[in-house]
Amino acid sequence: MSEIAFWGAVELGLVYAFVGLGVYLSFRILDFPDLTVDGSLPLGAAVAAVLILAGVAPWPATLAAMVAAGCAGLVTATLNVKFKILHLLASILTMIALFSINLRVMGRPNVAIINEPTVLTPFYGLGLSDYLVRPAVLLVFVAIAVVLLTAFLGSNFGLAMRATGANARMARAQGIRTQFHIYAGIALSNALVGLAGALFAQTNGFADVTAGVGTIVVGLAAVIVGETLLPSRRIALALIGCVIGSVLYRIAIQLALSADVIGLKASDLNLATAVLVAVALILPRLRKGGRA
Repeated sequence: MSEIAFWGAVELGLVYAFVGLGVYLSFRILDFPDLTVDGSLPLGAAVAAVLILAGVAPWPATLAAMVAAGCAGLVTATLNVKFKILHLLASILTMIALFSINLRVMGRPNVAIINEPTVLTPFYGLGLSDYLVRPAVLLVFVAIAVVLLTAFLGSNFGLAMRATGANARMARAQGIRTQFHIYAGIALSNALVGLAGALFAQTNGFADVTAGVGTIVVGLAAVIVGETLLPSRRIALALIGCVIGSVLYRIAIQLALSADVIGLKASDLNLATAVLVAVALILPRLRKGGRA
């Protein structure tokens, strides 16, 4: 694997680290399997790309992408909490609807923003090569997100959200408004995924309606690999594990596709993804079996 390919994998891993953080929030904190992310990631990319093309500054466009994706999460939470639709089915319904909405937002399946300003533009020309600037800046963004999310989950509101996911009945008995925390948690989870979509569009120079296919698998892989490497109950370490898991996952995918001995091609991406996720799921069980 070449140096550029390696840093490209790190860059993509850092972009999808926001997906890992969002999936950790919904899947681990709220115990809410949310497939909305397959639609909210391209929604974030679409909103950011269209607004940037319309002349909106990159940062407000990125914030708008997060708000739009957060609203998609609210739709899923409403279907589940208010109308009692099973959370998995509610998220699938929202995900399917988002495909058409994303086409409406972009007006066509793909929008290019290669020559437009992005949130990364001010950092170019500082002496580093372009392929190093992007991962360096993204690492700062991810570090800020981890610090803010750790502080949030350690606050009274965050602790109530964690109690909602751990035992909703007990949380309600303690006076916690569990439904409100599900709304807030799923909206925040999808806002993080929307941020990943906005950054994906700005680092790769395009938004595509099919960009979200398999996003939930990538997010779960980041969470599972992170938990395997950093098995800790501390929130900060769990979130750092998601980031490390996302980056290592992308590097492993790149290594698998670059290994001539294995003979995999770019078209085998889904196969390599499935195998790596399966290995990540099996390893903790083998470790427990060895201890037993």
